[in-house]
Amino acid sequence: MATANILIVDDEPRTAEFLRTLLELESYGAEITSGGLEALERVQREPLPDLVLLDVAMPGLDGLQTLGRLKEIRPGIKVVMVSCLSDPKTVVKAIRLGAQDYVAKPFQKAELDSVIRQALGREGALSEPSVPETAEEVGEGHYFLAASTAMLNIRSQVGMIAGVDVPVLILGESGTGKEVIVRLIHKLSSRSHQPFLKVNCAALPSELLESELFGYEQGAFTGAIKPKPGKFEIADKGTIFLDEIGEMSPALQAKLLHVLQDQQFSRLGSRSEVKVNVRVLAATNVNIPQALASKKLREDLYYRLNAFTLNLPPLRERTAEIPLLLRSFMLRFAERFGRDPLPVGSTLVDAAMNYSWPGNLRELENFVKRYLILGDERQVIQDLRTNRDGGSATSASSGFTAKPRDGDLKSLVRSLKDDAEMQAISEALERTKWNRKAASRLLKISYKALLYKIREYRLEESS
Repeated sequence: MATANILIVDDEPRTAEFLRTLLELESYGAEITSGGLEALERVQREPLPDLVLLDVAMPGLDGLQTLGRLKEIRPGIKVVMVSCLSDPKTVVKAIRLGAQDYVAKPFQKAELDSVIRQALGREGALSEPSVPETAEEVGEGHYFLAASTAMLNIRSQVGMIAGVDVPVLILGESGTGKEVIVRLIHKLSSRSHQPFLKVNCAALPSELLESELFGYEQGAFTGAIKPKPGKFEIADKGTIFLDEIGEMSPALQAKLLHVLQDQQFSRLGSRSEVKVNVRVLAATNVNIPQALASKKLREDLYYRLNAFTLNLPPLRERTAEIPLLLRSFMLRFAERFGRDPLPVGSTLVDAAMNYSWPGNLRELENFVKRYLILGDERQVIQDLRTNRDGGSATSASSGFTAKPRDGDLKSLVRSLKDDAEMQAISEALERTKWNRKAASRLLKISYKALLYKIREYRLEESS
C-alpha cells in the first residue's frame, strides 16, 4: 500500500514542523501550508493529499471557513481539525461541515496516530469494493453493527459528538436502531460511568409522564403517599434518553424546555427547584416539518434539542448490514432461547437482501426468531417472498408446516403457539408505537396480561 500524503495547515511554523516530524516518524508523507488560502490553492493541484490536518485558529481565513471551502472544492477530501480549544460549538460546526475527526492540543503522539489511522481507514472504506464490518457492545444486550458507508459515517459522527456535552436528536423510521445510537453516545461520553435512563414518551399519558420525568411530593395527587424522585433526578450527572419525543404534550414540552435551558425543575406539588446536570438525548420517527407546522412539536424545543442531529437510514438503504445482522441476531437469540444456532447460508442472505424490510431491524429480529424456532429455512424464505410479492403469510398458519427439529410433537406445538403469540404481540406493539394500553385493547387482553407477556417473551422496543 502506498504511503499516505498528509497536508498540514497551520500558521504557526514551529507547530507545523513538529507535526511534520511526528508524521514522518510513522512514514507518512507530509506537506505544510501556512494558511487557509494557500491550502485551497494546494488542493486544486494533483496529487491530492490523502488527509488534511487543519488548525482551527488562524488569521484571515480561519479553520472552519477553510473547511467549508475545502469541502466545496473537493467534497470527498478527509479533514481532521486540530485546535488548542475544545469548544462544543466549534466541534459541532466542524462535524456539520464534514470534518472526519477533531483532536485538541496538547495531544499525545499515540492519540494523533490513532486519529490519523481511523481517518485514513475511512477513506479506504469509501474507495474499496468491500466495507469493513464493525460490531460494538453498547450495554444491556444491545450492539452497534455497521457494514455500510452510511452507518460507518454515523459511527464517525457519534465518536466526535459523544465527547461534546450537547443535546442530540436522532431521527429515523421506527425500528432503525435509534436506541442503539443513543447507548453508543452514552458509552463513548465522559458520563459513561453515570446513570443511563430511558423514557418512552408515547407509552404514558401526559400526567403520568410528567410525574415519571420530574417526580412528585407527598400529597401532590391522590395516591402520592410519599415523595418520589423523577427520572431527571435519578439520572443526575448521567444521560437521559427521551424516546418518541414528538408524542409529548405541548405543555410538558414547555417544562422540558425549561429543564434544557436552566437544568432545573420542580417536582409535582413542590415550589422548590431541583438542580440537575443531565445530558438529554432524544429520538423520534415523526415528520419534523409536519410536526412543527401542526404545533405537535414546539419549535423552540426542537431547536434546543437540535444542537446536533443524526439521521438513521432505513434498513432497505443499508442492505450491506443484513448479513452481519443476521449472524449477530442468530447468535444472540440462540443463546437467549437455549438453542443451537442455525446456519445463515447464502440462499437465506440473498432472500433477506432482496426484501424491503418495512419494519426495519425489529422485523429482521422477528424473522430470525421465527427461523430459529421453526428450523425450516425454506419456509421462512418462502414467507419473505410472499410478503415481498404482496401476500399475507402469517406466522401461525405457515408455521405448522415445519418439521420438528428436536423433541416430541407436544413441544413443537407449544413452540409454534408461543411464536404466533409473540408475533401477534410484537405487531400490536408496533402498530401502537409501543403504547401498551392501546396494544392491550387491540389484542383484547388485559393490560396486566400484556405486561406479563412482554416480560415472558423478553420483548424489547427497538428505536
